[in-house]
Order: sequence, then structure tokens, then C-alpha cells
Amino acid sequence: MEIKEFQELIADTYLKKDERRGLWGTFGWLVEETGELSRAMRSGNRESLREEFADVLAWLVSLANLYGIDLDGAATKYAGGCPKCNELPCSCAEPPPGTQVT
Repeated sequence: MEIKEFQELIADTYLKKDERRGLWGTFGWLVEETGELSRAMRSGNRESLREEFADVLAWLVSLANLYGIDLDGAATKYAGGCPKCNELPCSCAEPPPGTQVT
């Protein structure tokens, strides 16, 4: 499935609910699902990981739909490789641990 198709499917399935919930309510669900992904990562259970990655992706798409962001178009930011160094693979220096990345 392409990004555009998935985004349309999520809109068809959830947009009305997402609109009633609002931006911050939907964002809250994305954050909650990200926490569940973190727990699945610690457990190492591949099926849990698969499920939580799907949930995080769906909530991210829901949030993008509320903002009217076309994720297929947004993904083109990375079409040429790293948007900072323009290399594929990225050749940017890794920041020291604990450094805030912008």
C-alpha cells in the first residue's frame, strides 16, 4: 500500500472521529501509542512491535489528516537522501550522547 492510499484509508475510517476529538486529543493518542511502542521494544516481542508500529503510523496519519498535510508530499523531503548533507547514506556526524538534536 502506498502512503497516499493509507492516508486516504485512515481518513475514510477515522476522520470524523478525529475531528470531534481534535488536534490535541489525537496527538495524545499518538503519544500514548508511542509509549506502547517503547514497551514493545523493551519486550522484544516481534508481533507486539508490528502491532505498535502500525498503531503509531495510523495515529501519525490521523494527525496529519487533521492538519491537511499530504504525507506523500512531505516524504519527498527525504527523496534525495539526508536533507542536511544530501548524501545517501547520510554522512552527517553523530552528535554526542545527550545532545539535543534539532
